[in-house]
Amino acid sequence: MDKIDYRRTLSHYAAKRTIELIHVPEMAFVMVDGAGNPNSAPAYQSAIEWLYSTSYALKFAAKALGHDYVVPPLEGLWWADNPADFTARRKDNWRWTMMIMAPDFITDAMFDAAAAKAANKLGKAPASLRLEARNEGACLQVLHIGSYDDEGPILAQLHDVEMPARGLTFNGHHHEIYLSDARRTAPDKLKTILRQPVRPA
Repeated sequence: MDKIDYRRTLSHYAAKRTIELIHVPEMAFVMVDGAGNPNSAPAYQSAIEWLYSTSYALKFAAKALGHDYVVPPLEGLWWADNPADFTARRKDNWRWTMMIMAPDFITDAMFDAAAAKAANKLGKAPASLRLEARNEGACLQVLHIGSYDDEGPILAQLHDVEMPARGLTFNGHHHEIYLSDARRTAPDKLKTILRQPVRPA
């Protein structure tokens, strides 16, 4: 049985250091919503635990059916009710949806069983835990190498220079894909895909 690594087989997980326009197809994700500082909010840590527990339960269920794959990287959608809170990095006011991609052969029944298995270990699931399709379509994205707190300049380039130059505007929340394990990687070596869904202005 071949093991699929979606970071290698899906082109939109292979971002470049230069900003590029891509098309992201519809995909399903295991998702949890929340709010607050990701460095300190208990809800954030709980969301991550639930995502990984559910996603690994899905992986093992799929493997039993003949589908083996590497659990895809953690991803996050980030915003704030007041956009200034986001750009000024007032993290206590941030809102987020954390998520991990689920392959297209994952069914609702498989998700329900995986969530129940995770609940055996973690207790009551977050109300927002779900399997949901997401279709971003046209996006600008770029690979950022460095600390999460150093994303400002490249995001300013993307939002204030590239988007106007291409006649584009926002079409969804800021999206990050975490290619590195922050627990085992020096901050200056973290690899993060920064993605912004766009549409014609």
